Amino acid sequence: MPGPSVLDSNRVWERSLGIRIPVTIFLSAFLLFQVQPMMGRYVLPWFGGGPAVWTNCLLFFQALLLGGYAYAHWLGSRRSLRVQASVHMALLAASFFFLPILPRADLWKPASASDPSGRILLLLTATIGAPYLLLSATGPLLQRWFALSESHKSPWRLYSLSNLGSFLALFSYPFVLEPYLRLHTQAWLWSALYAVFAVLCGWTAWSMGNRIQITLAPEADSGPDARPTLLTVLFWLGLATCGSTLLLATTNQISQEIAVVPFLWVAPLSVYLLTFILAFEHPRWYRRTLFAVGAGVFGPAACAVQVAAIGLGARVQLGIYLLTLFFVCMLCHGELARSRPSPRHLTLFYLVIAAGGALGGVFVALIAPTVFTEFYEYPISLAAACALGFVGWLRTGALAQWTSRNFSVRVPLMALLVGGLTSVVAMVTNNTPNIASVRNFYGILRVRESIDSNGALRMLTHGTIRHGFQYLRGAKSAWPTTYYGPHSGAGIVLNAVNHPARRVAVIGLGAGTLAAWGRPGDTFRFYEINPAVELIANEWFTFLKNSKARTEIVLGDARVQMERELGSGQSHDFDVIAVDAFSSDAIPLHLLTAECGDIYRQRLAPGGLLLFHISNRLLNLEPVARGLARHFGWKAVTFQSGEEIETGESSATWVLITDNAEFLLQPGMAQEISWTGKEGRPITWTDDFASLWQVLKF
Repeated sequence: MPGPSVLDSNRVWERSLGIRIPVTIFLSAFLLFQVQPMMGRYVLPWFGGGPAVWTNCLLFFQALLLGGYAYAHWLGSRRSLRVQASVHMALLAASFFFLPILPRADLWKPASASDPSGRILLLLTATIGAPYLLLSATGPLLQRWFALSESHKSPWRLYSLSNLGSFLALFSYPFVLEPYLRLHTQAWLWSALYAVFAVLCGWTAWSMGNRIQITLAPEADSGPDARPTLLTVLFWLGLATCGSTLLLATTNQISQEIAVVPFLWVAPLSVYLLTFILAFEHPRWYRRTLFAVGAGVFGPAACAVQVAAIGLGARVQLGIYLLTLFFVCMLCHGELARSRPSPRHLTLFYLVIAAGGALGGVFVALIAPTVFTEFYEYPISLAAACALGFVGWLRTGALAQWTSRNFSVRVPLMALLVGGLTSVVAMVTNNTPNIASVRNFYGILRVRESIDSNGALRMLTHGTIRHGFQYLRGAKSAWPTTYYGPHSGAGIVLNAVNHPARRVAVIGLGAGTLAAWGRPGDTFRFYEINPAVELIANEWFTFLKNSKARTEIVLGDARVQMERELGSGQSHDFDVIAVDAFSSDAIPLHLLTAECGDIYRQRLAPGGLLLFHISNRLLNLEPVARGLARHFGWKAVTFQSGEEIETGESSATWVLITDNAEFLLQPGMAQEISWTGKEGRPITWTDDFASLWQVLKF
């Protein structure tokens, strides 16, 4: 028998391992979800905000997350713990060659207009490939080791801890790191924390390989350790896919259709992660009957809100959507927790959950925008979740209790049936009063007709944001309306530029309203990232085709396209550049940085005018525009215009930046502008540092 000193040493070692494993799992999840927005910030200014950029980033992170879980499952299936530990320590050591995670612009910034997909994937692989893969594998692999070293304890609560780390990472990046640290500093800090993680994880692996001499037994064909059946695996996959799909569908529904609020994606994501934390922390949190009835009640309510939300305030709609997400995700994740296997098959279980999350992401981000014209994935995910919840009850013998008239079983099962069927009916009967609707990666564009005091009009909207309208009768169809009328900053400036053959660049096409200011001999070039906008502007509006100017449309991210044109010799060729891309919450920060400003300046002719449309309900972008003016050493002035019903104008705020003092001092101009710089400090954003927190109005 071992002596007292040996027993004490083992207790100390076990206590140390019991601390190191949870800390390592928490740190790995935290770093895993911190690096995603960080890498996005690096990629965006170089490649633009096109769908190819975001889709490739999404696919990279999803693929490597799934790859990490697959690696953990493969390694955890090796019968020798010493082999597992040795392989993992070797890979951890090799991952140090990727530090620090600082992409080099001279190596990766594209020099041509070719498809960026390959370069983006290579950039991400070369920058964070091995660290991201190992971070992904840490949760399931260390939980597997924990189950071996602490066989009397359940490893499933560590999954709750992992989700808590992910939750804090996603919260802390926009609220703590981004507002205060430059991107370069963030990358160095992340690299340092990764080094701490790698040491902790390597220490844990070494301890497992040297102190626990276990050779895993072959898999059993029956009993509690039996391998899960194919139907069970498919059940897990379906539940995980439904939860992921509903999260993303709810985020789309809220952020595009209800309230245009910065960081609103945090609310559904926090609810989603909370359900994982509760479901796997302890069985007491998942009250099966409660959440089955809740899903059956709130699912139809949410579908009713989606189909006909007229008369409901944004807060009521938001509350219904979030409560629905909570109840349905608790149903999905609670059933996952109830059906989990023995710890021996823990890595397989997590691999299937990761695969379901990836399938949900691919379905919402890639498939749904090309198949559906509305957000039909929302009722589909609700119906599928209710159906799988029903199956979960049947798997535990609920059908026999149903026939025995057990109302504690009948009520939740009926609720799930009603919830599923109602969601299907809602999808089939969802008919919106649009004359045209186009959906793609960027959301849903809708064209509707209405009437105001000036007559019939046709309007283009993207969610809750109006992107222009046009009167349909007589001379009024040529009126520049909404934010571009004669009283707006854009109208005043374009009216005051009197030399012939004006060249005007417009970033953001909308309905093409600014083309109404064109004169014979002018050239108006529109830069538009969303190809569906060009189709709608040409098919349903006549601003472009009836303009007296020659109109051109360049598809793609404006910054990337203008820089490429600059590289081909097109410099100092615009008299006016009007940037109109900041009316929603998801503003393209990379179009307001000093580096992008330098591109604008190189494209402007001597004495040229740079206009920014900064009308936004929640963001005050005037200090950022003034910061850009300070970067140039130019003047900045603001044009404020109110609603003009007689001319169909909306209230608008434009900022003009120029070094052309004569233009600003010409007769009548001083009466139209308000000189800025008296209130608030200018804010200069760069590619290395930019934060919406600095410009929030509340």
